Amino acid sequence: MSATWVDFFIMAGVFVLIAVGALIWVFYFRKRRRKRRHKHRHERRRRAVNPTLAQTGGLPPTRPSEPPSVTPSQTPQP
Repeated sequence: MSATWVDFFIMAGVFVLIAVGALIWVFYFRKRRRKRRHKHRHERRRRAVNPTLAQTGGLPPTRPSEPPSVTPSQTPQP
């Protein structure tokens, strides 16, 4: 067997060892994470909602189409 083949088998063996080691490492850590994962249901608090128009008595009365006129007698006195 020539030195080239020996070098090839050494490199192939190192590559296989690294690949197998990486796969074992990945499966070990994946399995570990699965054990920690738990599903929790968080209790939701219902937020208070604003009252509806039916609960408050409907809409306020409509305003007149013209703005109210201010007469001199209605102006405040200082």
